[in-house]
Amino acid sequence: MTFESVNPATDEVIATWSRMSSAEVQERLAAADAAQGKWAARSIEERAVPMRRLAGLLEARTEGLAAQMTDEMGKTIGQSRSEIGKCAWVCRFYADRAANLLARRVVEVDEGSAFVTFEPLGVVFAIMPWNFPFWQVLRCAAPTLMAGNGAVLKHAPNVFGCAAAIEELFREAGFPEGLFQSLRIDHDQAATVIAHPLVRAVTLTGSTRAGRAVAALAGGALKKSVLELGGSDPYIVLEDADLPAAVEACTVSRLINSGQSCIAAKRFVVVESVRAEFEAMLLARWQGIVPGDPRDDPPLGPLARRDLRDALHDQVQRSIRTGARCLVGGSVPEGPGAFYPATILGDVRPGMPAADEELFGPVAAILPVRDEDDAIRTANATTFGLGAAVFTRRRDHGERLAVSAVQAGSCAVNGFVQSDPRLPFGGIRDSGYGRELGLEGIREFVNVKTVHIR
Repeated sequence: MTFESVNPATDEVIATWSRMSSAEVQERLAAADAAQGKWAARSIEERAVPMRRLAGLLEARTEGLAAQMTDEMGKTIGQSRSEIGKCAWVCRFYADRAANLLARRVVEVDEGSAFVTFEPLGVVFAIMPWNFPFWQVLRCAAPTLMAGNGAVLKHAPNVFGCAAAIEELFREAGFPEGLFQSLRIDHDQAATVIAHPLVRAVTLTGSTRAGRAVAALAGGALKKSVLELGGSDPYIVLEDADLPAAVEACTVSRLINSGQSCIAAKRFVVVESVRAEFEAMLLARWQGIVPGDPRDDPPLGPLARRDLRDALHDQVQRSIRTGARCLVGGSVPEGPGAFYPATILGDVRPGMPAADEELFGPVAAILPVRDEDDAIRTANATTFGLGAAVFTRRRDHGERLAVSAVQAGSCAVNGFVQSDPRLPFGGIRDSGYGRELGLEGIREFVNVKTVHIR
């Protein structure tokens, strides 16, 4: 069996990859386990040395790595460069702070002394998606390795070139041979890896369907899992919102990575009193956005694959057939590549794909609501719970809604949701469980051990 990397802007086959045999996978897992045991014996300060070196390598090779990303999954080159820079940031963040984040916590007890310590679990299996092919891997690997674990990666087949580049970077940075490895495997082999006794935990970023499958396998093997799944993030525009600022934030969030982001703004929940004005401003902003060659750094590139483009178009057309108004876009362009235009759907209601499903591409769905209470009900009327935003000039009121009313793992006020190494990131309900990044992220894959000395 082979896998192909295809340039989504040109339909050109970039590379062909062979699937690893079961024997090779077994050898790699054994090597990861052996390397992890030695790595765990190092101090956190010693682990930080190659992690900082990795950050430097990422920065020094930004242009080549960014080009690899752009060619394999179509991310515009400017965003690819930014992604590599963010990867260097997360490496340095955990290299600098892991010692404090994993420090022993002394607890007063009635007799003797006690403390809580955080010990590595072993080898973590990471199943990662194609949409942020470097960031998704590094935001998982940096805290996981700084905590003393090892990692094996199953990347999406269309970005196996990025996976190979990441593995080589870890090797050149001076991490022990085998501590971080990429596995070119299919779904059936992934199930075998989850069940393997040398694998101690599993993390997945992907679809809700994939999350359910991985959770069942990990649960059956009694292994810790963290799932960061899909989202249909509501961006609530109240009647006192700064509309130009709201339109800009919604535009940036919805169109980043050509709309292929779990935490992109997807449902624009707009109070009726400002809906027409918001709609007109959004349309004016989007009409000049034209997809182009991602190496030229246009405002919008292609989607990652043609089948993903076709599935998105089907969701748009089904929404239109059930009553949504297409204000701009909504048609598949002729020619090569997986391009799709910036598309705005108005009058979106519950029951339409644009309201109920995750649309993974440059499509905005405007859901009109009567008032604030209706906005909150509509925003929360979803199986997802990853990110959300509230736009209002009353900052304190926006904070109250973000804390107590909106149901999501992250909520922005007068801005858009972004992942940040300093802050925990993850969702609720069908958007998954567990957290990446921040203090919580580095403590997901550790043994929280109590030691009581009498």
